[in-house]
Amino acid sequence: MADTLRELLSDEELLGFYEQMVLCREFEESCAEQYSKGHITGFLHLYSGQEAVAVGCTAALQPKDYILSAYRDHAQAIVRGADPKKVMAELFGKGTGLCKGKGGSMHLFAPQFNFMGGYAIVGGQFPIATGLAWASQLLEEDRVTACFFGDGSMNQGTFHESLNWSRLWDLPVLFLCENNFYGIGTEVHRASAQAALHRRTCGYDIPSEKVDGMDVIAMYQATKRAAEWVRERQRPYFIEAVTYRFRGHSMSDPAKYRSSSETDVWKSRDPIVNLSRRLLEEGIATKERLDEITKRCLTRVEESVRFAEESPWPEDAEVWEDIYV
Repeated sequence: MADTLRELLSDEELLGFYEQMVLCREFEESCAEQYSKGHITGFLHLYSGQEAVAVGCTAALQPKDYILSAYRDHAQAIVRGADPKKVMAELFGKGTGLCKGKGGSMHLFAPQFNFMGGYAIVGGQFPIATGLAWASQLLEEDRVTACFFGDGSMNQGTFHESLNWSRLWDLPVLFLCENNFYGIGTEVHRASAQAALHRRTCGYDIPSEKVDGMDVIAMYQATKRAAEWVRERQRPYFIEAVTYRFRGHSMSDPAKYRSSSETDVWKSRDPIVNLSRRLLEEGIATKERLDEITKRCLTRVEESVRFAEESPWPEDAEVWEDIYV
């Protein structure tokens, strides 16, 4: 591994990573506030703590590559290019939302950025990712399909079926497991006979690796290597990103199943704090520059909330739009 960040990326790219992570964190914390005010209803799953995975992985992919996510999908959509204003409006259920207020938190979708959806059904994205990769292969499009999912979904039948078909047909799928150690409130070792999740791909002859999901640079490097491997060989690959969510499974979860000492250990590995420390130590940014970035992100989030509050509800006639029959 390189000794300094500048040996890997430009200052502009590094500061871009930092800004994207801060934007995602501030957006999610604002979502929690808006949920408590009753402006966001239903289920709300926040991404705070896992930002390095979305930012590092997305930066390593090409714009033409497909991305799919689970229901903790706000950060992935924003990092991919979705306007935070439209994402917030979608969470509010407003007509100006990313999906016209019809999808909400768990069903963000932005095909213009090749972000092919967040999926509320656990494991629902696996067969869709496999199908997209198969279509790309048949059309000779040279795309990688990146499928994000949580550790809890790996016991679903769709996971095993999709890995089997992706290897049997040699499809260009990059499986990205965000292992935050808990499927809702159940620890990995209580639900999986093989707690080292990346090793479970051996049954399908799919290469895999385990990566520090709290390090945005590590995630960028690993995903870049893996995506190039998938693109060149037209075969699936699997990354287990070891990460941690700082909040409960959803806003209704007080996370009493985790000890405060465990949470403290992982918060000391906060991907934003640790990247800022390295940027300062290596002279890539000053504290004033980082403060300026944080202020800019806070302003964008405040503007997003204001946009959502002032946006109209969908028209009644919208109930007949965007349906098959």
